[in-house]
Amino acid sequence: MKLAKQKSKVVLFGLLQMMRIYKGRYPAYRKEVEKYNFTAQMRTRDAGVCRWFKFEDGRIKSGTGRIEKPDCELVFWTPEEMYLIMMAMMPDGNKLDFVHATKNMRAEISGDDKLLYQFLKIAGTMLEQGAKYGTPMRDGTTRYTTNTNGGPLFVYVKDGKIIRTTPIEFDDDDAPSWTIHARGKSFTPPRKTTVCSYSQCLKSSVYSKDRILSPMIREDFDPKGNRNPQNRGKSGYRKISWDDALDIMVSEMYRIKETYGPGGIMNCSGSHHSWGNIGYWLSGRRRYGNIIGTTWVVHNHDSWEGWFWGAAHHWGHSMRLGISESYNQVEDILKNCELMVFWSSDPEASHGVYAAYEGAVRRLWLKEAGIEVVHIDPFHSYTAGLTGGKWFATKPGTSAAMAHAIAYVWITENTYDKFFIENRTTGFEEWKKYVLGETDGVPKTPEWQEPETGIAAKDVRALARLMQKKRTYLGAGGMSGFGGACRYATGVEWARSMVYLCAMLGIGKPGVNIGNLQCGTPLDTRFYFPGYAEGGMSGDVGGTANAVSLYQKMPTVISMSSVKQTVPRLRIPEAVMGKGVLGYAPDSSAIEGQFLPMPYPHPGITPVRMYHKYGGSHFGAMSDTARYARMYYEGTLEFVVNQSIWFEGEATYADLILPACTSFERWDIGETANCSGYIPMLQLQNNHRTIVLQHKCIEPLGESRSDNEIYRMILERMNFGSYFTEGTSELGWCRRMFNASDVSKRISWEDFLKKGYYVVPAFDENNRDPVAWNWFYDGRVCDTPELGNLPSDDSQKWRTGLQTVSGKIEFVANSLLRYDPNDTERPPMSIYRPSWEGPGTELAEKWPYQ
Repeated sequence: MKLAKQKSKVVLFGLLQMMRIYKGRYPAYRKEVEKYNFTAQMRTRDAGVCRWFKFEDGRIKSGTGRIEKPDCELVFWTPEEMYLIMMAMMPDGNKLDFVHATKNMRAEISGDDKLLYQFLKIAGTMLEQGAKYGTPMRDGTTRYTTNTNGGPLFVYVKDGKIIRTTPIEFDDDDAPSWTIHARGKSFTPPRKTTVCSYSQCLKSSVYSKDRILSPMIREDFDPKGNRNPQNRGKSGYRKISWDDALDIMVSEMYRIKETYGPGGIMNCSGSHHSWGNIGYWLSGRRRYGNIIGTTWVVHNHDSWEGWFWGAAHHWGHSMRLGISESYNQVEDILKNCELMVFWSSDPEASHGVYAAYEGAVRRLWLKEAGIEVVHIDPFHSYTAGLTGGKWFATKPGTSAAMAHAIAYVWITENTYDKFFIENRTTGFEEWKKYVLGETDGVPKTPEWQEPETGIAAKDVRALARLMQKKRTYLGAGGMSGFGGACRYATGVEWARSMVYLCAMLGIGKPGVNIGNLQCGTPLDTRFYFPGYAEGGMSGDVGGTANAVSLYQKMPTVISMSSVKQTVPRLRIPEAVMGKGVLGYAPDSSAIEGQFLPMPYPHPGITPVRMYHKYGGSHFGAMSDTARYARMYYEGTLEFVVNQSIWFEGEATYADLILPACTSFERWDIGETANCSGYIPMLQLQNNHRTIVLQHKCIEPLGESRSDNEIYRMILERMNFGSYFTEGTSELGWCRRMFNASDVSKRISWEDFLKKGYYVVPAFDENNRDPVAWNWFYDGRVCDTPELGNLPSDDSQKWRTGLQTVSGKIEFVANSLLRYDPNDTERPPMSIYRPSWEGPGTELAEKWPYQ
C-alpha cells in the first residue's frame, strides 16, 4: 500500500510537469489548456493520495490535499487502483485494467461532464501532440493516406486543401507480392492497390456545393410551437449555432423519453458508410444509441437475399450470409480449372464487395491460362467485355429455369458426379423426380426452359455437356455469391439452384468449385486485424461481431440498450405511420436465426416518435420508396434529426440537420475490404492485405464535425460524454485498434502513423491455405480457417460436415421442413417459380424495364 501511494503521487506530479511542458511546446495543446477555467481533482476514496489541477486563463496550478467541490473529480478505490488506471489511460496502457475498474465501480467520476472530458483530453492526448504523420513531397504537397469502401488512397494536400488523390503504390520496404506458378507460367499481381471510380472522385464530394457546413433547422419548425410536419420535404432551412442545435436535440430527446418512455427514439443508418473501424455506423453510433436507449432499425439482408434466405438452408454458411468460402481458389483456378461460367456475375462493375478492380488482373489471366469463359446474364456485362467468351442473354429472373434444364441434361445423360451426390448430399432423388417431371408432369428439359429464358434449347444442352466435360468453376454472383439474380422476387430459387449445380459438379475437386477469381488470393489468413463488423469502439456485444474476436483484444466498457424494440428497415414507413409490422431477425450465427420474429411495436414499449437518421438516404435504395417520403409528413414522427454530410435525399425532410464531415476530415483506421464479422476473410478479394491509418488529411470544412464528435457533444449535455469516449480521442481509439491487432507486432506506432499503411506479407508458397471445399469432397475434417460452424450446429463430430441438419448439402432442406413444409414462397426444395413481376406479366407490360 505504501509503495502504491508513492507511485501514484509520483505519477500525478509527473502528469503536472508534462502538462506544463507540452503547453509551452505545442500551440494546439496550449489552446486546449486555455479553453475553459475549471478545477479538476484526482484522489483515492480516503484522500490519502490527492492532487488538484486548476486551469485559469491558460495557466496550470496544482497542489496536494483535498479541496471541496471541484468542477470535476476522479475518485479511485485504492492507491493501487489509481496507479493501474492512470497507466491504463496511457496510449500503450493495459485497457483491461481500465475496464475492470470501471465495471466494478472501482473508479468513479463526478461533476460537469464537459469539463471532465476536457480534463481527460488534456491529460490523455499529450503524447499525440507534435505527432508526425504524412510524407512531404517535392511539389510542396504532403501525402497522406485514407481508405474508402472502394479502395485505399494517397491524398495530396497543400495549404490545407486536397490537391489530388491516387491509388497507393507500394515501395521496396513493403512486403513482396505473391506469385502463383501454373501451366508453365508465373502470375504476380501489380505492386499497387486499385480504386473504384467513385472513390477516385471523392475529392469532388469533399468540396461539393451540396456539403452541409453548419447546423440547420427547418424554417417553419418550432419545437415549442407549431411543428408543421406536413411541410417536411418542402420547407426551406436556416442556419443555427451548434449550441442551439444541441439544445434542441437534447431537449427533444428528454421530452420524448419522459412523455412516451424508452423506445420512442428510432435510429437508422444506411447499409454502408465512410470507411474506417472507428467511424463506421457499427462503432460510435451503436455506442451512442445504447447509451440513450434506442429502437434500432434492423437491416434486412437485402443485398444477398437468395443466398441468406435460400442457399444457407442447403449448404450452411450462415455466417457468410449464405455464400461460400473461397480459400486459395485463385491458385486452384490457374492450375486446374478449364471452364469458368459467370452467372449473374459482373465483378468488374460490382467490385465483388469493396475491392475495386483488384480481381481484374486475375480475370485477365484467364486467357493466358487457357481457361474457357461463358457468361449468363441479361446484360452484356463489363466482365464479359473484359474477358470475352460466349454470352447467354437470359430474360431477367428466369435463370433458375436454365439451371434446372442443365441439371436435366446431366441426369438423363448420367454425367453428374455420382460419388459426391451419394456421399455428400441428401434429398437428391426427390429433386431428381421434380426435374424429370415425375412429380408435376413437366420435365425440365432445355426445350421447356426456352420460352422462359429466351435461350435456345440446343445452346443449353451444349453448355450442360461442356460443364461436365471440363473442370468447371461456377462464378455465381459477384464473388462466391451475391449477384443481381439473388435480389429478384424469386431470387432464392436461383441461389438454391446454384448450390444444386455445384453439388452435381462435385464441388471441391481440383478445378471444380464456385468462384470467379474475385476471391481466394493466397494471403495470410492468420494475421489478425478486425473488420468493421466487430464494432470498433462500440463495446456492443449484441448488435455487432465484437464478442467474436475484438472485445478480448481491445477491451472497452460494454454498451447495451435496455430497449428491445426493433423496426425492420423495409417496413419503416408502415411502422412510422402507425401500423403494426412483423420482421425476422437477421441473426447469422445459425440458420434458424432467420426464423426469429420481431414484432413492432414490441409489447410494453412505446411506438417511435423521434427519428435520428444517420448517413445515406433510403430513397434511392429501398423498394417503393415513395413510402419513405410519405411517412415524414403523414406519420407519427414529432421530431426528425438527420446527421449527414450532404444536403440531399432524406436530409431535406428533417426538422434539424447536423453537419457531419467526410472521412478525409477525421481520424480512422481500417483494412481494405475487411468487414470480417459479416463475411469472414472478405479481404481475400485483394491482391495484398493493406491496413490503412486514415489520416486526418484536412480540417473539417465549415462547422462540420465527425460523427463521433457529434455524438460526444450530444451526450456531454446529458452527462454521458466521458462515458462515451472513455477519455480517449479519435486518434487514441485508432491506436487502441492498432494495439489490439497484429499490426502492432510488425511495425511501430510512430512508423505506422507517419507512413499511413502496412502491407501484410502473404503466405509462403509452400504454406498456403487448402482450397475451399476440398476438405468436404475428400471427407476430411475442415482444414480451412473458417469461423463456422459453431459447435452447437454440428450433429456429428465438429468440423466434419456442413452447417445443415445432416451435415451434407441438402437438396431438400431439413431446416425448412421443420420451419414450414408448406411454405409457398420458400418451399423446402428448389422449384421453378416465375416471378409475379417477371417477363410476360401484366406488371412487366406496364413497366417493361426489369
